[in-house]
Amino acid sequence: MSDAGRLQLKAKGQRPQYFDDPAIDKVLAITLALAGETAVLHDRVDTIERLLEQGVPVTRAAIDAYQPDAATREERDSWRDQFLDNVLRIIHQEREELALRAGEQAPYDDAVILVESTAP
Repeated sequence: MSDAGRLQLKAKGQRPQYFDDPAIDKVLAITLALAGETAVLHDRVDTIERLLEQGVPVTRAAIDAYQPDAATREERDSWRDQFLDNVLRIIHQEREELALRAGEQAPYDDAVILVESTAP
């Protein structure tokens, strides 16, 4: 394959820094990368379970070709939301504590925006 046909493996430029200590940014990036991989593994295991329930032989091709229906996608989305809430719980809690100290009760959406803005 020519160099023109290859995907770029690294982003150009410096990685954004959100915290005073760059080590915290690195740990957050690692945590979110692992969370992403865990979510993918969860979906693949769910696919295997559903194929087995349907009596379909489980092969890599069958797993890769599986197309979840709307109900399955909704179940997976719900699981993923709960999973990310658990992984990022400390960030949510710190945001709420900061808001309370400032004399305001921050709405949940503000906390989500804060977390999303700190993701790599």
